[in-house]
Amino acid sequence: MATRLFAPEPTPAAFRNEALARALERAGHRVRVLTTRDPASAGYRDAVRDVSRWPVKRDRQGHVRGYVSYLSFDIPLFFRLLAQRDLAGVVSEPPPTTGVSVMLACAVRRVPYAFYAADVWADATATVENVPWAVRAGVRMMELLVWRRAAVILTISPGVRDRVVELIGPRESIAMVGNGINVEEFTVEGPVAAEQGPYFVYTGTVSEWHGARLFLEAYAEVVRTHPTARMLFFSEGAEKESLEELARDRGLGGVEFRRRLPAADVAAYVRGAVAALSSVAPGQGYDFALPTKIYAATACGVPVIHTGDGAGNELVAENGLGWSVPYDRDELAAAMRAALDGTGRPEPSALRRWTEEHASLDACGDQAVRAMARMF
Repeated sequence: MATRLFAPEPTPAAFRNEALARALERAGHRVRVLTTRDPASAGYRDAVRDVSRWPVKRDRQGHVRGYVSYLSFDIPLFFRLLAQRDLAGVVSEPPPTTGVSVMLACAVRRVPYAFYAADVWADATATVENVPWAVRAGVRMMELLVWRRAAVILTISPGVRDRVVELIGPRESIAMVGNGINVEEFTVEGPVAAEQGPYFVYTGTVSEWHGARLFLEAYAEVVRTHPTARMLFFSEGAEKESLEELARDRGLGGVEFRRRLPAADVAAYVRGAVAALSSVAPGQGYDFALPTKIYAATACGVPVIHTGDGAGNELVAENGLGWSVPYDRDELAAAMRAALDGTGRPEPSALRRWTEEHASLDACGDQAVRAMARMF
């Protein structure tokens, strides 16, 4: 497995990859994970037998993100793969540069590879301002090339699968394996964070396509009627600094941006929240996305307020997971007030049961292993 993100890195992709590695081991495969060295991994007991970590360049928020960071992993990865003994196949995780490195190494070694298409990166670059046309074209070219040469393409949602099919045409190699959360760490039972007043929690990345700015605008309306309400962000990403600046400029003292925490610690804050916040800004080409933060909340028995105009709204509305609202400040504020008042709140046991049945990472890992059977 070739991935820049692996547990205990506090990102959904890291734990999705760990779940896949564990599923491969359960199926009888010998797995070696080639990943990055994370300060948080010191003392961490890996759930997978063989994990090889490589030092890489990280940004000031501690992420392996950006061209230089990617290449600091991808270039050594090519040679690390060439040096592996008894190599039967590789599973690659985005970005597309990692996919290209894996594709080339597998061509030299004459082994197949699977690519985990959790996102469509070329579409994502279109939502970021000031990205040169050449970069966007290059990302699209790499992504399409990696997909077309992959023995298996693992997609995490119907929306991603459909987008891949739209771009490269229908293929037997495209499999929808789903996505989810570690239901052993995110649970209804467990410690609850000692926080004053009712609060909302936002976990995970804040980027341009999330549109999390709307939560601050809605919160400014909510505190007029619920002055003790608070909002906690456990987030990193391109929009974090601008959100912090907006909160300061608007005098939103109840909004706090906390540092990244391990999953088990984040779960304690989720359990204590009146609702978890999730968003996908419409019109960014990412309406098919299903944020993992939805599953993290429901696994803890906490309802979700999702705003946008796409797959996330449908998921929340059709399964009774909380409040699904358009990307509108006033409607979002109304949903937040309803959560604070307890109006229309689903039962924690029902949310937990739905998560176990539909969004378990272990089940998704097993599904991915079955899809990869064609490789061997």
